[in-house]
Amino acid sequence: MAYKDYYDVLGVSRGASDADIKSAYRKLAKQYHPDKNAGDEKAAERFKEIGEAYAVLSDPEKRKVFDQFGHTGQVPPGYQGGGFQGGDFAGFDGSQFSDFFQGLFGGAGRRGGAGFQGGAQVNLEDLLGGGLGGAGQSRRFVQNVEGELQVTLEEAFSGSDEVINVDGKRLSLRVPAGTRDGARLRLAGQGPGGGDVLLTIRVLEDARFDLDGDHLTTSVDVPAPVAALGGDVTVQTLSGKGNLSVPPGSSGGRRMRLRGQGWPKKDGTRGDLYVRLNVTVPATLSDEQKELYRKLRDLG
Repeated sequence: MAYKDYYDVLGVSRGASDADIKSAYRKLAKQYHPDKNAGDEKAAERFKEIGEAYAVLSDPEKRKVFDQFGHTGQVPPGYQGGGFQGGDFAGFDGSQFSDFFQGLFGGAGRRGGAGFQGGAQVNLEDLLGGGLGGAGQSRRFVQNVEGELQVTLEEAFSGSDEVINVDGKRLSLRVPAGTRDGARLRLAGQGPGGGDVLLTIRVLEDARFDLDGDHLTTSVDVPAPVAALGGDVTVQTLSGKGNLSVPPGSSGGRRMRLRGQGWPKKDGTRGDLYVRLNVTVPATLSDEQKELYRKLRDLG
């Protein structure tokens, strides 16, 4: 049973964030998806391997077990951690995964294992936005299935078209523009046996912007001469680029506002974008610049 380094499969570091793992998975899944590589067995195997890696690293409990026991290829007898639920393994029935995966997670009856019981599985997975949980028993029973759909801040702001796989059935859905974290989407009649698929939207954190209610906060670098004398700087917004007029004598940490560049509201207007000024100086100075800074220092 060959060891699989799931981090290497997705091309991420062991300290990768959930957002990094999701982004790497989405990129690779698109590249090797069977719809784009019809008849290519190597691509199909790669796609399955990517799905297996994502099924483990996107689940905090499975990732913990892999980090702790992956090098051994087997969870020790009597291990009490985990509590995994079968069913959602990145669009695959877990039994299709490698022997390595089965050794860690597939032992029937083992506490903390994935616990495959056979029969129909309800596999919920969106190639474009993250995994969904849920395990079905049979298509003969009407069953509502709940799960989470992860989207980036930009996708939540602009809206995005997503594709999920429910019990082998591909479904398309639209995440509306301005969607908030925790919002619920309902796909009526699309679940097992005609039940509903209920999705909770989870908006991933963004390194550039903080969202608070209707307002966004970001930062922008301002050269020291512009901060001292005033001038215009370009600010990245979620809808493009904006122009910010910096008043003379501005210091680092000053907070300015771009009206109407925040989050979409229900009435069609938008909140504001608050911009923190980060005053910068050149890492290296020419002799002329050094002389000018000396004069400024002496005058101050």
